[in-house]
Amino acid sequence: MQDKKDKEETQITDDPVKNFEKWKRKYNKTKKRVKQVEKTTKKRDWEVERENIQKLVNKYSEINAKEAVKFSDFPLSKKTLKGLLEGQYRQPTEIQRQTIGFALQGRDVLGAAKTGSGKTLAFLIPVLECLYREQWTSMDGLGALIISPTRELAYQTFEVLRKVGKNHEFSAGLVIGGKDLKDESEKIHRTNIIICTPGRLLQHMDETATFHASDLHMLVLDEADRILDMGFADTLNAIIENLPKTRQTLLFSATQTKSIKDLARLSLKNPEYVWVHEQAKFSTPATLEQNYVVCELHQKVNMLFSFLRSHLKKKIIVFFACCKEVQYLFRVFCRLRPGISILALHGKQQQMKRVEVYNDFVRKTSAVLFATDIAARGLDFPAVNWVLQFDCPEDANTYIHRVGRTARYKEGGEALLILLPSEEKGMIAQLQEKKVPINKIEVNPEKLLCVQQKLDAFLAQEKEQKERAQRCFVSYLRSVYLMKNKDVFDVFQLKLPEYAMSLGLAVAPRVRFLNKAQQQKSGVTQDNRGAAGHESEDELKSFKAQLKGEQSKSQSSQSESDDDDDDEEETLKPAALLCGFNEEDEDDQNDQDLLTVKRKDVFNINEESQDDEDTDAKAKNKTQKESKFKDAKKIQKKNFKVNTKKIFTVEGEEVQQWPPLQRTVVPDEEEEEETSGINMEAAKERLRKEDQEFDKNEYRRKIKEKHREKRLKEKAARREASKQHKEEKKGDDDDDDDDEEELVAYLSGADEEFDPSTLPDPDKVRNSESSSEEEEGASSDRGGRKRSFSSDSSEDDDSDDEIQQTQVAKKKPRKESKVTPLDTGLSLAEDEELVLHLLGSHS
Repeated sequence: MQDKKDKEETQITDDPVKNFEKWKRKYNKTKKRVKQVEKTTKKRDWEVERENIQKLVNKYSEINAKEAVKFSDFPLSKKTLKGLLEGQYRQPTEIQRQTIGFALQGRDVLGAAKTGSGKTLAFLIPVLECLYREQWTSMDGLGALIISPTRELAYQTFEVLRKVGKNHEFSAGLVIGGKDLKDESEKIHRTNIIICTPGRLLQHMDETATFHASDLHMLVLDEADRILDMGFADTLNAIIENLPKTRQTLLFSATQTKSIKDLARLSLKNPEYVWVHEQAKFSTPATLEQNYVVCELHQKVNMLFSFLRSHLKKKIIVFFACCKEVQYLFRVFCRLRPGISILALHGKQQQMKRVEVYNDFVRKTSAVLFATDIAARGLDFPAVNWVLQFDCPEDANTYIHRVGRTARYKEGGEALLILLPSEEKGMIAQLQEKKVPINKIEVNPEKLLCVQQKLDAFLAQEKEQKERAQRCFVSYLRSVYLMKNKDVFDVFQLKLPEYAMSLGLAVAPRVRFLNKAQQQKSGVTQDNRGAAGHESEDELKSFKAQLKGEQSKSQSSQSESDDDDDDEEETLKPAALLCGFNEEDEDDQNDQDLLTVKRKDVFNINEESQDDEDTDAKAKNKTQKESKFKDAKKIQKKNFKVNTKKIFTVEGEEVQQWPPLQRTVVPDEEEEEETSGINMEAAKERLRKEDQEFDKNEYRRKIKEKHREKRLKEKAARREASKQHKEEKKGDDDDDDDDEEELVAYLSGADEEFDPSTLPDPDKVRNSESSSEEEEGASSDRGGRKRSFSSDSSEDDDSDDEIQQTQVAKKKPRKESKVTPLDTGLSLAEDEELVLHLLGSHS
């Protein structure tokens, strides 16, 4: 019996199918038991992530900035490290190494480092880690706020945040001016990280009801010294009032503020000062080569054009003082075609245009960017070779930020500063105080190109260019006048006529604020001059006597055969002076000898009469006057016309006269003493008066045009109101109205000749209806012809004709309207014949 059982067991074990079923039952029981155990012991995902966060937080106290070689040496989340690797950020810079540890621990940080040292990542990484530790979601609202002084810098910071933080689930928003405010207000309350400019942020705090910052954890001020400046003082104070007191604050800039008053406004608590390059020898990058050149104001445009012509394969940024200067010179240099693409970036542009110019310049390998100081801070343009400062910066900090657009992070670059002679001493002293190494260089005059004649031609062809040049002139003077440092910027030392000529203007425009300032300045110094009045008069008299003695000696030494005009005239070469040519060159001197002016008698030496003068000298002066008078008479008889050109055909007929004759607004003043040449002073004064008169006429024309448009709009509104009123009171009998309308339309379009005698007497109609300005007189002739006249005599004739035509076409006669008989001036029989003729043609 036992053998039989053993035999059956061996058969079962030898059967593979039964063996597999037994193993399957056992496996399922084990799997079910394991699942039950895992359900009771397995942690959720958020619990695992919280444990990982706690492990990272425990490592914060062990951070050693000196040993950190890679970003992975810091206790950062895997999502942040992955974003850094994908963005090609592997090794931290010095400012990042020293500030990330303090920021992760929740300390307030003031970070300062040279331009191009990576300050953006130094505050973006702590922002991401702070929200990651708190497991921030879109339902929690605003968690981190980053404020930038310019829109371009905010846009650049937003793009870097998109690269580094794309693996996180936070929502980020760019809140700057120039965008749709309504669209921003709908999304801003669900945004976790906001990168903004101060003005637009304060607007949302005031106008968007759903937006609040009560749960803010971190506040970042990029370019903190600029935001804490007086320009943003009121706006920033209003923003800080809406922020919670318990927050972490980070301040970063290349020129960090040390003002206790500014830091107290932000309620910082034991901040960590991180000055990476405080002990450095220079405050600018070591790879940056810096030079400056002293140049006259009227030579700067020529120098800029010459510089661009000699650097066609480079990437250049040119900084200007004001927007109007960028607008004018950008258009002019586009017309001059220096051989390199030119872009312009300034605050007067629309936001989309500014973003387009920014991206375009980033993509190009060789280009020139004309910009104001909105491009001076924080912007990371790749591979910029040159930074040219066309206008002197406001202070040394502005200079450091401007030149920081090149030589970014171990790359090389060059910077050139153009200074006026009056600006050199004060500005160089400021730069030396800020530890800026800068060398003086000289300009080769042979390489300097002159573009003044081309600018003159452009302004003569286009009226808009001339207006832009005038605005550029005034705006530059205003910017210099408003500068605080008067040791560097003195607007009264500028040579305004020469500067106007360098811009292409014939005459310097009138600058009202400068005239007022000059009057105030002269009024203050007038009292000081009164004390030394007698001494100055004595010195002037003695100086006159010396000049007169020298003049008598020179006259006695001259030979009688010399021409008097050659002695009394001097040549002016404005083009040569502006373009930097050498006066000793004979060829250039011969070319420029065309314009001559009289030498003015400044001290009235010749006009003063003395009792001891010789009679021979009086006779000689008399003969000189008579000879000049005779010469003038001869010239008048010959009918010479100055600066004219005539072209004749083969037959001898005149075909063209150049320049075309123009009627001057200001009549020419006849000068008795001067008979030949051009008086430049008188010509400038006459041109100035003509420009002034032209500007007045143009202003009057624009004002009249505005008043005319306003009157036409008011008439259209009244006409529309009367039309609606008539439609409301329209009669029920539509058939009769349609017949009358058709009759009127048909009669008005008849092909017969128009008889002016059928018109009413306008004087009678106006006299009878002049009591009311809004009343209208309607009259029709016996054949059904109908016209309406307006009694408003104050309006223009053109607008009256337009109203009459619209009333004839649209006005519907009412049954209650009284028809006054029309006196055509014809007899009864003639009127009947006319009516029969019209009815016959209608049938």
